[in-house]
Amino acid sequence: MGVVVQSGWDGGDQRAVLRPDGLVGAPLLRAVFLAVLLVLLTAMVLMGAMPARADLAGPDGGELFANHCAGCHVNGGNIIRRGKTLRLAALERNGIHDAQRIAAIAAAGLGQMSGYGGVLGDGGPEAVADYVWQQAQLDWPRA
Repeated sequence: MGVVVQSGWDGGDQRAVLRPDGLVGAPLLRAVFLAVLLVLLTAMVLMGAMPARADLAGPDGGELFANHCAGCHVNGGNIIRRGKTLRLAALERNGIHDAQRIAAIAAAGLGQMSGYGGVLGDGGPEAVADYVWQQAQLDWPRA
């Protein structure tokens, strides 16, 4: 059973039967498939199976610092060794003049400080270093 469409533009009687399994059903099937695919992809992003757009920006240096560094370096200080703070004057006195050097120390450690490269993850040492360097430039303002 189908739908009969009549066309008589040339005066003739032309008939076409459009069945549900024919061309009429293909666009509907395609639309349903795309809708289901969209719902599945959205669910995967929401459940964390795929990185969301915010994840592509990289790790948050301030958050990583708060979670892994602030225990010893509260407000840029150092509770273990007072002379090894993260304040600009102390960094420069210890030969640290840029964020790249801070990232290397955060990743591999130096002296009594262990390296945290594995804990901070990909891009983590660099993100923490950028945060530390920015805070040092601002003299570690308290929030």
